[in-house]
Amino acid sequence: MIARLPVTLALSSLITTATGFPVGRGRQPTAGATPPYYLLYSITADLAGAPFSDRNEDATYLYQVTAVSGPDPTKPDSYGVADQAELMADRARTAILGRDPATGQWLHALTIPGARVIGRSLDIEAGGTSDPSDAIMSYVQRFRIDLSS
Repeated sequence: MIARLPVTLALSSLITTATGFPVGRGRQPTAGATPPYYLLYSITADLAGAPFSDRNEDATYLYQVTAVSGPDPTKPDSYGVADQAELMADRARTAILGRDPATGQWLHALTIPGARVIGRSLDIEAGGTSDPSDAIMSYVQRFRIDLSS
């Protein structure tokens, strides 16, 4: 069976390393953290192939990555802006889906113990919050990670 926790941990690490922004798994990255940061949510799973007792099954895990923009802490009257949220979404998309044009290899390895990543794709991109007057804005993307043992 392909365990989900190692996939979640590897994806969180990939996003943090590749974007330079912290990632919180379903909550702020650390208590009292201020934006910008990402929130990573485990959404659904699809399993296919052999029964759970066999080690030759496939799995697809769906993750939501929410980019959270926020005010500039050095400017008291600032607020989150759509440009920052979109920039963060671009960085997350590139981190997870980016490939080297010369080799076709992923720009950032997603190493999962006991499993091989056979596909990564953007499942849906809901976009950003609609009210630019919000102090904090978010941008939602969902990614599919396909694995095989």
